[in-house]
Amino acid sequence: MTTHRDPSDLPGELADQLRAENIIRTRTVDAAMRDTPRHLFLPGVPLEQAYADGPVYIKTDGSGTSIRAASQPRIVAMMLEQLDAQPGHRIMEAGAGTGYKAALLAAIVCDTERVVTIDLDADLVDGARKHLAAARVAHVQVVRGDGALGHSDGAPYDRSIATVGTWETPTAWLEQLAPDGRLVVPLRLRGAASRSIIFERYDGGWRDAGSELAVFMPLRGTGDDARRLVALTDEQDVTLQVQKDQDVDAAALARVLESQRHEMWTGVLFAPMVPYEWLDLLLACRLDNAIMRMNVKPQAIERGTVSPTFRWGAVATTCGADLAYLTIRPAPPAADGGKLYEVGVVGHGPSGKDLARHVADETRVWDAEYRTRTVRFEIPDAPAQANPSAGHFVLPRPHYPITVAWR
Repeated sequence: MTTHRDPSDLPGELADQLRAENIIRTRTVDAAMRDTPRHLFLPGVPLEQAYADGPVYIKTDGSGTSIRAASQPRIVAMMLEQLDAQPGHRIMEAGAGTGYKAALLAAIVCDTERVVTIDLDADLVDGARKHLAAARVAHVQVVRGDGALGHSDGAPYDRSIATVGTWETPTAWLEQLAPDGRLVVPLRLRGAASRSIIFERYDGGWRDAGSELAVFMPLRGTGDDARRLVALTDEQDVTLQVQKDQDVDAAALARVLESQRHEMWTGVLFAPMVPYEWLDLLLACRLDNAIMRMNVKPQAIERGTVSPTFRWGAVATTCGADLAYLTIRPAPPAADGGKLYEVGVVGHGPSGKDLARHVADETRVWDAEYRTRTVRFEIPDAPAQANPSAGHFVLPRPHYPITVAWR
């Protein structure tokens, strides 16, 4: 795609790409993506960037840290498919952003005054209203308010969706749903483990009807899920993203990567493009300090400071002054000649070797006992009993503990 092309062609080309990759699967989502010009919701952004399959950061805090983004189109389409909105549905969206997803929802429901979108920030609310007007979407109600409180005036909703990450499902989102309604929420489970989960009501609480890997900017306001960055190098090119449910001593870890390196290889194999999401989730549930996202810039890899799993970085965990993170190396090919990679763990710090060994052991446990099992999520009405040895975990929350069960 280039800037000299007709912008009216670009939404269709984006939809073609997402349909070819099986991200878009239904006619309703396909039509909405084709009919909604994303560039009108990103004024000033080059067309190539507006229709690229990547996020566009739209707001930072006082320190320059990004706090809001226009979501990657494949994530937008994936969540619309999860939501399964239909013509005539009443929909609430928490996190208006640019207004783009609200416009897509309005195209799907095909009716007036059926979509309510909420945002805490006046500038984003004003911008969303202007973008919707520019796209001639006249019947979305953009409300300034705390998204965690929903919007009771429009309830009950057939569908509710959050476009911000949250640590606990707000009461209002559940209470404002119709009895047969559906909620799609990017829920941070433990540490950096996060999934976009479909919740539907059943007799004993709320049960998932599917989930997908997804990480969003955190909710702000009463449901705030603030996170912080801890630098591991003087150059600030290796950082840990630390969540509020994690304990990290930034001073103790400031130069941990300068300490002796310990490698542990697990024998656990992955083919290219096979996701690590379920391994990451089990590590998040079983490790004392869960997992963190270790963000790495190219120069840190070039210096030999780190050897992460991916170009962006790796999953990591800490214990006091010790750090361990996942890495990979080529393995002998599979029987059919296909490429394979072996998972390893790199440890640093006074007891980094022991921490790396522990993470490697847990990786082998996942491979031997959990790899072929499915995972279900629930928000039960009554307190649930954890049984970690059987793969049944209860993640504590002030109001709605979450069960994660391997079956």
